Amino acid sequence: LRTDRRLPVTGLVVALVPARAGSKGVPDKNIRPLGGRPLLAWSVAAATRASMIDRVIVSTDSAEYGEIGAAYGAEVPFLRPVELAADESLDIGFVLHAMRWFAGQGEDPDLIVHIRPTTPFRSPAVIDAAVTRFVDDGRATALRSVHEMSTTAYKSMEITADGVLRQLGSAGTDLDRANNPRQDFPTTYLANGYVDVLSAKFIRTTGLLHGDRVIPFVTPLALEVDTMEDFNLLEYHLERQPNLASLLFD
Repeated sequence: LRTDRRLPVTGLVVALVPARAGSKGVPDKNIRPLGGRPLLAWSVAAATRASMIDRVIVSTDSAEYGEIGAAYGAEVPFLRPVELAADESLDIGFVLHAMRWFAGQGEDPDLIVHIRPTTPFRSPAVIDAAVTRFVDDGRATALRSVHEMSTTAYKSMEITADGVLRQLGSAGTDLDRANNPRQDFPTTYLANGYVDVLSAKFIRTTGLLHGDRVIPFVTPLALEVDTMEDFNLLEYHLERQPNLASLLFD
């Protein structure tokens, strides 16, 4: 275990970075260059620099992706089975697969820190703060990072079976209340993939990833990658904030 932790955590803290190779919207999305480095590298670099993380594991179904993760400091001790890397695969699958591998090594992580490659701009200090927040709570089943939505979800609409608009959560189809100022509605938040902290004990006991007492970890707006347009936006932010790269790679 690391000796430079700012707070005692008795067990092993593992950052798990999932990077499957089968992206269809943007082929090879997880290793596509961003700022001259593979997308995956940004998440690995942040996790390896977080003082609360003991080990950084890349879970991938691709030997090529694994080599890239290892080149930036991650461990790649196994390849994920292809059936756990399909479009419809759930996160619980690759997490349980990694936990079974650890069990086979005679190790049982205490915390799993889920670091998604598709949210590349992170501060290691923020990862540390999320782990600390989860440990300090004592009763949480998981922690998920979120940011405030620019427009409350209560102003969102759906289309009914009759083909008319209805305000989300409304029993009727009168839309006049949707024009009220956003201050009239509760603030809503969007999960952003910056950092999730999971209890390995809870997962082993219940077979669930998050459970029913998930505490929020509010971050500033976190940019995610899903399309080529998102890559262009991230490159724009890198040009305006070169410190984003120097924080992780210098």
